[in-house]
Amino acid sequence: MSNLLTIKGLKIEGRSDETWNPIINGVDLTLKKGEVLGLIGESGAGKSTIGLAAMGYTRDGVRISEGSVEFDGIDLVKASAAVKRDLLGKRIAYVAQSAAASFNPAHKLMDQHTEGPVQHGVDSRASSTDDGIELYRKLRLPNPEKIGFRYPHQVSGGQLQRAMTAMAMSCRPDLIIFDEPTTALDVTTQIEVLASIREIVEEFDTAAIYITHDLAVVAQMADNIKVLLRGDEVEQADTRTMLSAPKEDYTKSLWAVREFARPKKLPVPEGSVPVVSVRGITAAYGKTDVLHDVSFDIHAGRTVAVVGESGSGKSTAARCITGLLPPRMGEISFDGEVLPSDYRKRSKDQLRQAQMIYQMADTALNPRKTIGQIIGRPVQFYGGLKGAKRRERVNELLDQIELEPSQYYNRLPSELSGGQKQRIGIARALAAEPKFIICDEVTSALDQLVAEGILRLLADLQDNLGLSYMFITHDLATVKSIADEVVVMKEGKVIEQGEKTSMFTPPHHAYTDLLLSSVPEMDPDWLTNLLEERGVDNIGDAAVNKM
Repeated sequence: MSNLLTIKGLKIEGRSDETWNPIINGVDLTLKKGEVLGLIGESGAGKSTIGLAAMGYTRDGVRISEGSVEFDGIDLVKASAAVKRDLLGKRIAYVAQSAAASFNPAHKLMDQHTEGPVQHGVDSRASSTDDGIELYRKLRLPNPEKIGFRYPHQVSGGQLQRAMTAMAMSCRPDLIIFDEPTTALDVTTQIEVLASIREIVEEFDTAAIYITHDLAVVAQMADNIKVLLRGDEVEQADTRTMLSAPKEDYTKSLWAVREFARPKKLPVPEGSVPVVSVRGITAAYGKTDVLHDVSFDIHAGRTVAVVGESGSGKSTAARCITGLLPPRMGEISFDGEVLPSDYRKRSKDQLRQAQMIYQMADTALNPRKTIGQIIGRPVQFYGGLKGAKRRERVNELLDQIELEPSQYYNRLPSELSGGQKQRIGIARALAAEPKFIICDEVTSALDQLVAEGILRLLADLQDNLGLSYMFITHDLATVKSIADEVVVMKEGKVIEQGEKTSMFTPPHHAYTDLLLSSVPEMDPDWLTNLLEERGVDNIGDAAVNKM
């Protein structure tokens, strides 16, 4: 079978000031129809850049300087804009990491689904609507006849990611680029999405490039794996060979199991007052209750991990603690003092004591402000520092997060890597000198090596500053690494909670057992075996239950 995609000697450069610097250094790649190639590597390896180049596309400030990208006999590097316009969306499709950021919030899902087939003349609106409903059914979306007529904010993250996959399939493309499509999803939702993607790719004999930093995920999806490091190809092999016998030391280092485990802390002294106490919280969006009688405590110097599927209420509980969503019933105390439920009624000192680090540093940092301005704003607001004293404090915070002040103070967020941006988010939270920080999925979008560095930094800061953390996460490996206690939530209720060791020791609550058994393993047969154990219908039922 001839190659559908052939990339030869690909060199890509990025512009900094007036200088062009290498990003990709002569990478080769071939892909046949029906094959799935996994691209893996740490942040900055060039995975997404190569994925975009496979469509003949580069981001602003980036150019293909050498090499060819040939798709079904068409050199996309030399092809006209009109030729590429005809191919993109029709024969080559792209599924982005963040579905929420990729859909137009002002239009219903089905309106956006049918746009490609209609614009490309592949199908009529009525026929592509019917096809969309059928694709939603194949992707196990709940209520496929009606879900397409919702707006993006009216469905869960896992459902939106599957709707994006359906939209990519709307013209039956020959090639799909999947760019970290399950990174931000909880483990049970991830299984649904992975199973759906794999099934639909096999059914339509579609070629795919699957970009990820999650080695266990790529093991389930790819026929072959290519490992990248700073724009260079390290090695490539079929998946089973790559997992069992990698040749290069760098690949072996990626495969090595990393266990960052903190020493077990002494029990909380009996009668001690929690830093944060959540008592009987019931909260609603509109008239619908989404939290039901939620209670848990977070003590000084300890980390409580809150885990559960998308829609379980983890982030909603955090919104109640910060006062962004006043609860309908119950109360929240800080150091034994009941807080006003609405943040607008809290004092500056009460606001200062509870800070937040967000999941997506890309969208959490103002792209027009320098790092010094971003960190300096809370320094001035809470500490009253200005001028030289403000800069001195910002420099101290940059030192704390292990970034050289002279190199980063005047940079913009766009000039930083994902891990560096997340460190800036940590520094901004520390600027208020809080006792308590909510960490909302702070490592989910980071590769394994960078995520480990962030976790170590948070642990060191906790030890040095006596901080308390509420750690919202779907990554149970992270829970095992950093948590002292675990709270398991489902459908707005606390299902189970306790000290970490006991929570990970059988017997478990059935739902906790479901979460633990849904963590992917570095075995190419893991997903297939799991689906057989649970039955495909059970996976579909899980999707329906999330509505």
